[in-house]
Order: sequence, then C-alpha cells, then structure tokens
Amino acid sequence: MLRFLINRLMLLVPVFFGVTIVAFGFIRVLPGDPVEVLAGERGVSPEKRVEILANLGLDKPVWQQYLTYLNDVLHGNLGVSVKTNRPVVEEFFELFPATAELAICAIIFALIIGVPAGIIAALKRGSKIDQGIMGLSLTGYSMPIFWWGLLLIILFSNTLNLTPVSGRLSFLFDVDPVTGFMLIDTLLSNEKGSFLNALHHLILPTVVLGTIPLAVIARQTRSAMLEVLSEDYVRTARAKGLSTLRVVTIHALRNAMITVVTVIGLQVAVLLAGAILTETIFGWPGIGKWIIFSIFARDYYAVQGGLLLIAITIMTVNLIVDLLYGFINPRILHQKNKS
Repeated sequence: MLRFLINRLMLLVPVFFGVTIVAFGFIRVLPGDPVEVLAGERGVSPEKRVEILANLGLDKPVWQQYLTYLNDVLHGNLGVSVKTNRPVVEEFFELFPATAELAICAIIFALIIGVPAGIIAALKRGSKIDQGIMGLSLTGYSMPIFWWGLLLIILFSNTLNLTPVSGRLSFLFDVDPVTGFMLIDTLLSNEKGSFLNALHHLILPTVVLGTIPLAVIARQTRSAMLEVLSEDYVRTARAKGLSTLRVVTIHALRNAMITVVTVIGLQVAVLLAGAILTETIFGWPGIGKWIIFSIFARDYYAVQGGLLLIAITIMTVNLIVDLLYGFINPRILHQKNKS
C-alpha cells in the first residue's frame, strides 16, 4: 500500500505543475483589461495605469510573472484578491464548505438512485424497464444544467411554491457558521426548524447538480453488472441455489463497484464544474459563484488560486479513489504494486 501511494504521489507532481500553467494562463487569455476593471467608470491616467500594473506584477515579462507565481505557490502564498483585498486561500476555504456540501449531497443523490437503477436495468436486460431507465439516463446526461435548473425553479418554486428559489438558509434564522456546512451548523444551533429549512434549500440544487452523475452512474453500473453477471463464479453461486438478492449484492455488486468507484472519482470534476452554473442559478454562495465573480472582475490572484485549489481537490479525490480499489478488491492493488 505504501509503495503504491508513493508511486501515485510521484505521478501527481507533473500534473500539479501542468495545472499551475493552466491556472496562470487561463485568466491572461481572456479578453479585457484588469486595470480598466479596477478603475471602473472613472478611468485611469497613464501614470496610474503603470502604477497599478506594477502593483499587480503585470509589468514584467510573462515568463517572469509565471516564475514568481510558481515560487509563491510552492511557499503556500496564493496572493491577495484584488477586489476584496483578502488572502485568496482564506476566501476559498471560507466558501468551499458550501460547494462541498452541495457536491456531497449531489453524489449521494446520484448513488442512491443511480446504482439501484443500473442494477435493475442489468437484471431486466432488453426489457421495457431497461430501455426506460437507459432512456431517462441519456436524457439526464444530455440536459443542460442551466435549462434544467431554471425549469425546476419555474415548476417547484414559482408554480407549486414548494421549494426556495435561492440561498442556503432563510433570513429568519440566525445560525453561527461553525463548520461552514449548513446542515451541520443548523444541527449544532438552537434555532428550531433551521435544519429542515437548510435541507429544503438543498433539494433543487442537489437534483440539478446530481442529474448528470446519476445518469453516468446508472449506465456504468448496468454495464459493469452485465459483465460481472456473466462470470463463472456468479453462475456457480446461482447453481448452489443462492437467492438472486445474495448473488447480486454479495457476489456481483462488489466487483461491479470497482467501475462505479472509478466513475465517482471522475464525476468530482463534473460536480465542481457543474457547481459553477448551479451556484449561479440558485444564488448559492460557494466556490463556483466566487470564480465567476472573479473572472468578470479580472481578479488574477483569485482566479489562479481558485482554479489551482479546485484542481488539487480533484487530484486528492482521485488519489483516494485509487486507494479504495485496494479495499474493494485487494487483487487490483497487488497487480498495481507489481507493475
């Protein structure tokens, strides 16, 4: 296990440096002038413009700017936001719990529905049930997040008045941000009804963000189950007279879950990317909304730092997924160590 972990960490080093290049270059290829954004409608004189560029470090050659940025990153300094004058790391981790809570709820929602749907589709292969589940999965995967979110808001918030339109908690409640995770903070508070209110606010964003992962998980679970159900050990288990439930859950699902866990790791990037649109639609105060604001404001340090920290989050989750392979099926870990 230790050898495998070290090998995986070594592989992440070039990925990390590649991410720094992407994060550094992304904001610089966007149209617009950061000085004009900072100056606003007042404009700026040529002398003041030179001063602002010097303060931002943008008066140096691009390669020198990158080396300075890389040196700061390696020392744990992601800079200070131009718009808020706060450390980027501080802003990120202040907003990250909101995005993490939404992403966790979305993946739980996708797993609770997607895995059973995939199993049923595999067991009913070729039937109308199978075709219906796969058809709905394809529809969910193809549906644009912004359109799906607005559609649910119109139906459940405006027409049926069942769910809130935006935010994480009603203004009627005053909950201290202990952990940043609203569901946990409301449970720790003395505000009666605040937990249910926070859960109420989570419903639509969770469904919107979790729809695409749900569709992917359902399709991949079906595919993995079909492959596993044709294996000799599954036929042997059936020949022994074991119930279908035991064969599916004990013998087949455990091996099929390797594929599902892989999909979950890959969906983390999808969730964080989808969170940008979802948080914007629902006014969710998380990383996605913050990144959008920073891009429009041409806040170099916030965009660079935000993208880098998001990438590190994705790499960390994928590393954890790789380690989970060993617990699901120790033979896989053994084969990787040999290779």
